[in-house]
Amino acid sequence: MDIRQLKYFLTITEEGQITAAAKKLKMAQPPLSQQMKLLENELGITLFERGPRQIQVTDAGKILANRARQILELSDSTVKEIDDFKRGCKGTLTIGTVSSSGNILLNKGIEKFHKEYSDINFEIHEGNTYALIDLLTKGIIEVGIVRTPFNNKRFNCSYAKQEPMVAAMTATYDWDVAKKEITVDELKNRPLIIYRRFNKLIYEVCESYSFKPTVYCKNDDARTTILWANAGHGIAIVPYSAITLAAHNNLHVKIIKEEKLSTRITLIWMKNRYLSLLAKNFIDYFNIQ
Repeated sequence: MDIRQLKYFLTITEEGQITAAAKKLKMAQPPLSQQMKLLENELGITLFERGPRQIQVTDAGKILANRARQILELSDSTVKEIDDFKRGCKGTLTIGTVSSSGNILLNKGIEKFHKEYSDINFEIHEGNTYALIDLLTKGIIEVGIVRTPFNNKRFNCSYAKQEPMVAAMTATYDWDVAKKEITVDELKNRPLIIYRRFNKLIYEVCESYSFKPTVYCKNDDARTTILWANAGHGIAIVPYSAITLAAHNNLHVKIIKEEKLSTRITLIWMKNRYLSLLAKNFIDYFNIQ
């Protein structure tokens, strides 16, 4: 039994057909079938129940599939670790970041990281928290800079400090210019512009104050939320640090005094997955922000 056979075996279990697996592996079907017979003979057990159109993995095959994934992941991690060692701390770091992360990539820790590792290049993917979690799960990015709340069970997390949500509006919508802080119930019957990322949270908090929010506009980007508010279309509800992401010269900003309406920038990476030396160092410098 070797790495190549395990890769063949897993591809067949995923495709459910020898023909489809052979196509994916870019090889002829007879050699693939022969390799599986050799593997079964070596182990002395049947791995597949072969049908006219599809194959079924036996219980023994399921055990092997689980172990094969672990072995292949370990093999891949080992190759990457050796490559890291050979190259030193050089290469390209692929990260994902939400638009509402503000200037997090320009903080002192990341600035120090850039100076220390000047040979490193960055490839940055932007999207909302859920899109970045999908990219991270698929291995397209190594680390993601996202916002709470999200389900963190699958991830290692490094949290930045908590920050409040704010209501940002032009003078037309400002009911009390002197006020710098407001309560949630003061938002009742006012036209809100919200970032879809916080839709559920905002609705739940408003309903706890016995009213349903009046949502004038819902969108997928904090910058859009701010721009619409700055143009006088309503009241933007965004994280405090996101205000400077777009033109905001017309906005009056008020902190919303409600603990539930708060959020944190969070650096996440997958549990039980290889992490490059570049990513490990990046995380260390993020932690000293």
